[in-house]
Amino acid sequence: MVVSRYRSRTGISNLLKVLQPEVRFEHVTFGFKASSRSNHYTTSCPLYGGISLKKKKNVKSQSNLGNCRSVKDFEKLNRIGEGTYGIVYRARDMRSDEIVALKKVRMDKEKDGIPISSLREITLLLRLRHPNIVELKEVVVGNHLESLFLVMSYCEQDLASLLENMQAPFSEVKCIVLQLLRGLAYLHHNFILHRDLKVSNLLMTDKGCVKIADFGLARVYGIPLKPMTPRVVTLWYRAPELLLGSKTQTTAVDMWAVGCILAELLAHKPLLPGSSEIQQVDLIVQLLGTPNENIWPGFSRLPLVGQYSLRKQPYNNLKNKFTWLSEAGLRLLNLLFMFNPQRRYPVLH
Repeated sequence: MVVSRYRSRTGISNLLKVLQPEVRFEHVTFGFKASSRSNHYTTSCPLYGGISLKKKKNVKSQSNLGNCRSVKDFEKLNRIGEGTYGIVYRARDMRSDEIVALKKVRMDKEKDGIPISSLREITLLLRLRHPNIVELKEVVVGNHLESLFLVMSYCEQDLASLLENMQAPFSEVKCIVLQLLRGLAYLHHNFILHRDLKVSNLLMTDKGCVKIADFGLARVYGIPLKPMTPRVVTLWYRAPELLLGSKTQTTAVDMWAVGCILAELLAHKPLLPGSSEIQQVDLIVQLLGTPNENIWPGFSRLPLVGQYSLRKQPYNNLKNKFTWLSEAGLRLLNLLFMFNPQRRYPVLH
């Protein structure tokens, strides 16, 4: 089945096939095979290579659930959050006694099937394994196949709540950003754009391990670059090329968001808290100066550039904003905040 156009009246029962037969996603084919002689499911993917997923021991197969367990195997302890695409609970796996995060997929806006954002998140997370990326352990279903839950590794807090409750010292900021960059390097190495990096999508365990979460807007990309919608990334973290309507997106959109996150951790408040796209562009210009063809070739040809009346700001004000920051810190921020996406600091460097 083709996930990018997936719609079905049977909804979840068809989605369960994602865990068994071949699935197509964004023109990339992923194969799932179960062997009766092995306790593993083997997956193949041209981008990530094969991954083995261990079967659960002593779990009886149910014809209506496929290889998925029921949500009845989990005790919901408390509700810990709610996002655009679903509600998240802290829960206990009653078989293993492990504490997990149980994300209920929001279905109220989808009459004909599973939200495409959830399908993308499931398809990607089943194949991503890195210490700094949240782990999707399995997919479970609710009563009568009318709801879907993602069982994920549990993290005690996100960076947004951390910023509200304490002021992280500079040494801790460096540790947090380093872990973010390691996780992002893994994604970009595997041709994945996250496209929604922000402090509330970065989770932290009680041992200080940072994990990138929420892959509902993530995309696999390739060469040549194909058009994507520019209305992604939460406004405060959105790169200027997206605000100006660029149809192509590169890893640079994630790196701009990293710069915003770093600045927010340093200042203990959002750097560019615009209330509209017009104000967001104006805040960027106030901070970094007015872009032009010399520093950003192709700037004047961006689709929406004519809709903005840019103020004349000849100076970069980052140094005035972070007077106490070292030269190395300022240099890193400037590299992350390059107007020209091709010159913006790539994480793989």
